[in-house]
Amino acid sequence: MIRTEQFIYTPREHEEEAASNSYVMSMVAIIAGLPLPIFNLIATLIFYLGNRKSTFFVRWHCTQALLSQFTLVILNSTAFWWTISIIFWEKSWDNYFFAYLLTVIIVNIAEFIATIYTAVQTRKGIHVAWWFYGTLTNLVCKPRI
Repeated sequence: MIRTEQFIYTPREHEEEAASNSYVMSMVAIIAGLPLPIFNLIATLIFYLGNRKSTFFVRWHCTQALLSQFTLVILNSTAFWWTISIIFWEKSWDNYFFAYLLTVIIVNIAEFIATIYTAVQTRKGIHVAWWFYGTLTNLVCKPRI
């Protein structure tokens, strides 16, 4: 799921810190806005916008953190509104709901662990690319010439 790679150049300490903070920002937002998943995306988007003119290492990791939040906001929002609809409109608690809820919980735990690991590794200057998101980030984020 996660692979470390050699980056184009060796990032300096302030770049390592900013790249690491892009992942820490999404974790802080999870804790602050747990019931409403859009807060994670907004916090990561604000951090991305603040660093979009930064060095390539920082931009790349801000982009990867942002892209991963898009997936989580879709999964978490669906689970949130499905739960609300069951509670307020007396729909049934079926196996599909519990299967989806279990999937969302597993994905959130995996993303949380990956985020902690990536924040620690990028703080050390190690480039970490997530499966799917790393490839997508390479397509979206290009070095400036």
